[in-house]
Amino acid sequence: MAYDLIVIGGGPAGYVAAIRAAQLGKSVACVEADRAGGTCLNWGCLPTKALLKNAELYHTLAHRAAEFGFKIEGISYDWSAVIGRSRKVSDRLAGGIEFLFKKNKVDYIRGLGSVEATGKVGVIGNDGSRTLYETKDIMISTGCKSRGLPNLPFNGTSVIGSKEAMILAEQPKEMIIIGAGAIGVEFAYIYNAFGTKVTLVEMAPRILPVEDDEVGDALEKSLIKQGIRVLTNTKITNAVDNGTSVSLTVEGPKENGTISAPVCLVAIGIQPVLPGGLQPELDRGYIKVGDRYETSIPGVYATGDITGPPWLAHVASFEAVQCVEGLYVEGHKVRKVTNFPGCTYCHPQVASVGKTERALKEAGIEYVVGKIPFVAIGKAIASGEPDGFAKLLYGKKHGELLGAHIIGENATELIAEMGLALDQELTIDDIHATIHAHPTMSEVIHEATLAAEGHAIHF
Repeated sequence: MAYDLIVIGGGPAGYVAAIRAAQLGKSVACVEADRAGGTCLNWGCLPTKALLKNAELYHTLAHRAAEFGFKIEGISYDWSAVIGRSRKVSDRLAGGIEFLFKKNKVDYIRGLGSVEATGKVGVIGNDGSRTLYETKDIMISTGCKSRGLPNLPFNGTSVIGSKEAMILAEQPKEMIIIGAGAIGVEFAYIYNAFGTKVTLVEMAPRILPVEDDEVGDALEKSLIKQGIRVLTNTKITNAVDNGTSVSLTVEGPKENGTISAPVCLVAIGIQPVLPGGLQPELDRGYIKVGDRYETSIPGVYATGDITGPPWLAHVASFEAVQCVEGLYVEGHKVRKVTNFPGCTYCHPQVASVGKTERALKEAGIEYVVGKIPFVAIGKAIASGEPDGFAKLLYGKKHGELLGAHIIGENATELIAEMGLALDQELTIDDIHATIHAHPTMSEVIHEATLAAEGHAIHF
């Protein structure tokens, strides 16, 4: 059978591309080596959020119950059940994608896909069989995997990546996490909440280096208060895997010497997973694409993490839809990613969109800041979540929104409004004139806008 489109990879780019193309009346197949949903649904975004929910709930019951008027004695947890719940979440979501494939008449092919030639995709099935499929267009959406350290390779026990961190059979008493980006910070929160002694090592001056400086500093203080040892601006000069533990020699302002733990999670980043067969032109290891997401091979396109940063599921899905509609919707103007939200789901949550204050200073752009702490918001006080703040950056001359940075309860939900505002080029006057329901956490956005104008009401 000849297809209109074969997608190699079934993650947030691949399955979305396949479904959207099928909705447009095209014959489509999606080739996936593991399971529908890719890393995000099976080993990334979603199962970690299940673990984070468990961690937050346990921390609240164990340490904050009295604050809400509850008396709880002898609270305990079943680690295997905690891990099991996250796996059930993944199973349900992966099954949901398979249902959507059937609903939209997408052929779901299990196996390892490769680009054999223009219009030809080879698949090595799980049983070792080899099949060649013909298609008009090919999309590569094979994503990425955890990147290890050359002198500290993954072994699944003492040195692990994010995948293993989600399914450890036994909870370690101590853990070192190398890398304080979103993945490292989220796992630091999860394991610390359940009582693991966590040391977070980051070579940059602050955690979440891509976020606004004030946000990174505020989160560091919060994590330290929760009991996490945070070593920023710290270099690892030597690493030894002893089989049952890992020892790191570190140099930094807080620690100079050797630190050890039974488990070391390496969360320094990811690396591309390229399909076999013909190789398109690469840029620093990632597939290079043009304005319509086309690769150097005629009729072959690429979307998602395999094309490079930002490595985010929602960006991957956006690119997939843009590519497909560019191919099959007459007159569609293909968009490349410009503004996108970034979210970290620890507690407190962190979310942002647009420019940081640091970036605006480096670019010489004049701006005004509106910053309001959550303690000024009634709903935050009523919910027992007064920590954090919203910080909005507006252009000084025209009042356009340039960036939004939130740390606090529901930050990852609140950022959606700011993404829309940035995309639609809304100004300080537009957001000022928008009524925000009371009492809601979203009032922090309105109040921060008033603060940028110099007349906040509640602070």
